[in-house]
Amino acid sequence: MARAARALADAGVEAARAEAEQLAAYVLAVPRGRLALADGFDPDQLAALDALVGRRVAREPLQHLTGSAAFRHLELAVGPGVFVPRPETELLAGWGIEWARRAAPPGPLVVDLCSGSGAIALAVAQELPAARVVAVERSPEALDWLRRNAADRVAAGDRPVEVVEADVTAPDLLADLVGQVDVLLCNPPYVPADTVVPPEVAGHDPAEAVFGGVDGLTVIRPVIARAAALLRPGGALGIEHDDTHGADVPALLVADGRFTDVVDHPDLTGRARFATASRRSDGRRPDSGRAWQTGSS
Repeated sequence: MARAARALADAGVEAARAEAEQLAAYVLAVPRGRLALADGFDPDQLAALDALVGRRVAREPLQHLTGSAAFRHLELAVGPGVFVPRPETELLAGWGIEWARRAAPPGPLVVDLCSGSGAIALAVAQELPAARVVAVERSPEALDWLRRNAADRVAAGDRPVEVVEADVTAPDLLADLVGQVDVLLCNPPYVPADTVVPPEVAGHDPAEAVFGGVDGLTVIRPVIARAAALLRPGGALGIEHDDTHGADVPALLVADGRFTDVVDHPDLTGRARFATASRRSDGRRPDSGRAWQTGSS
C-alpha cells in the first residue's frame, strides 16, 4: 500500500494514499473501510494491484480502472466515451431534488440535459420516486453508458427514467414538454477552449463533454433559451458552469428576461459552480433591485 501510494504521489496524483486504498479495496473486493481487516494480497492480487497502479501512474482516471463512479447514493458504471461525474455536481443535483420536492401531486417533471452517464437524472429518480425524469444526451457512446446505468437502477427497484437522444441546443428540443417542466438541470460542456485541463480530462473525458467553445458558453446560451420555453411558470432551472462564469451565466439568465430569483452558488471549495433561477410568469425583466445574487448551495 505504501509503495502504491508513493508511486501515485510521484506521478502527481493529489489524493495518492486514498486512491491507493481504493485500488487495493477494488482488487481485494472489500469495502475501503475494511481494508485493515482484509487478508494480505495473494500473488495474483498483488500483480493486479501493480497493473492498476501503473495505469493510474499514466493518469488513466481512477473511475475507469474500477469501472464505477460514486454520485450521491449511487454507483454508476463509467468508462471510455462518457464524462466521469464529479462530486461538485452532486450539489446541483441536490438543489434540484430539494426544489422538485415542492411540486404538486402527482409528482414533478424533471429534465436532465447533457445527461452523460445519467448521474443527475438517476439520482433524482432514486430520491424522488414520484418524479417523472427525462434524460437527454446526444453522444452515442455516452448514451450506451446512460442506458446501462438506467437499466441497472430499474433492476435495483428505482423508477425508470426516459432516455431521449437529442442535441440540447436544438430549438425544438422536447417540443411535447413546452411549459410543463417543474425542474430543469444541466451540467453542460463549459470549459473555455484554451483552458489547460488535467491529464485525466485531456486524455480520457470526451472533449465534447468538457469544452464549451471559445468562452465556454456555446452550449449554455441555447440551453437557457430552451429552458425558458420548457419550464412552467415558477419552474426552476439549475446550470453548472466553469468557475470563471460566476458573473457571466447569471447575467445571461437576467438578459433573457424570462427568469427571476437568479442566484449563483459556490462549490465546496468556494468557487462559483452553478447558477439557478425561476421561470417568470410574465416574461418581463425585473424592474428594480439587484438582478442576481450569490448564494450558498
